[in-house]
Parts: sequence; structure tokens; C-alpha cells
Amino acid sequence: MPKQAFSHVTTWVFDLDNTLYPPHARLFDQIEVRMTDYVMNALGVDRPKANHLRKHYWAEYGTTLAGLMREHDVDPAPYLVDVHDISFAELEKDPHLAAQIKALPGRRIVYTNGTAPYAEQVLNARGLDGLFDAVYGVEHAGYLPKPERAAFEAVFKLDGVTTETAAMFEDDPRNLKAPHEMGMKTVHVAPDPHDADHIHHHTDDLPDFLSKLT
Repeated sequence: MPKQAFSHVTTWVFDLDNTLYPPHARLFDQIEVRMTDYVMNALGVDRPKANHLRKHYWAEYGTTLAGLMREHDVDPAPYLVDVHDISFAELEKDPHLAAQIKALPGRRIVYTNGTAPYAEQVLNARGLDGLFDAVYGVEHAGYLPKPERAAFEAVFKLDGVTTETAAMFEDDPRNLKAPHEMGMKTVHVAPDPHDADHIHHHTDDLPDFLSKLT
């Protein structure tokens, strides 16, 4: 993995969930329970049906929320507050990751399909607060989720990102397709590699990968 492949990068964009913390923290287990509860209450369906819809909308639209908005006109604001009201006790501070992010030259931002307030709580629990120049959530894209290209375009326009000199770190391979098309370096952060033309690099150890770039 040549350091020179990232020598042109001046903006580093990081996804949040299962990217800036390890999947074994299982925050999404909590979020998924709350999502299913919300679908049950909002649509008046039983738990099996709500669980099916939660997964179906995630697969079809990129997020459960996007499906609820498009097919049921659900108000996104109270939904997002409710589903992110979870415990962060499983998250541990990661000084090594913090040091590697801090060493990156240029602008560093977080872009998540969650909300910015939720992201700030995660960053604080991980000891990564104060390291990023900006934190963007789904609300900054008008509730349009990744992997839709228009969502990336909205956030990158807001931040002033020049995509040809930017890199994107993501656990969900779907969310790297649009950044690749926009000229970004793409890094898949996950335990198992995903073979796709729109993924330039894979790592199962983000701090170690970043240490090789600085």
C-alpha cells in the first residue's frame, strides 16, 4: 500500500459507525432495536413485520429512515432523536487511532448517515473529539442518505471538498461507489475485504493503515 497513492490527499472523510469504532462494540444492535420499535409504533405493525421493513428499507434505500420517509412520510427529526438514544458504554478511547488521525495533513471531517449530535457523542466516547474540522450527519444532506450520490454532493458542497484531492473511509462498500466516481481515493474499513472496482484499498486495522500514510 504505497504512501504516495495518498500524497495528493488534502481532505480526509471518515464514516462513523463501524469505521471509527470497531464492529464488536455493536452499537447498531441497540439502534436496530430502537428502529424496530419506532417502525412498530409509527406504522402500527407487529414486531416481525417492523423488523422486516427495517431491513428491507435499509437494503432498498440505504437507510431505514429513507424508506420510512418515502413510503410513509415519517418525520425524520423525532425518529433520529429516538433511535440514537443509546448507551455508549461499550466504546473505549483509542489513543493510537486519535494520534494517527491527528497526524493526517489537511482537513479531516466525519460524514455519517446518523446525526451530527450522535456522531459527537461517539467521537467523545472514543477520545476522538476535537480532531475533526467538521462533523456532518444525514440532516446536512436534507435527510438523503448515503449511498446516493446527491447526498455526497450536498455534504461535499457544504464543506467545500475538492473530491479529486480527497479520500473516503467507509465500512459499507455501497457507500464507496459514489466517492470513487467523484474521483476520491476509497478505503474499505471492515474485518473482511470486499472485491469491487470502486474500492482502492481495504483494511481491517484503521490505525495501522493511517500510520503508513504519515
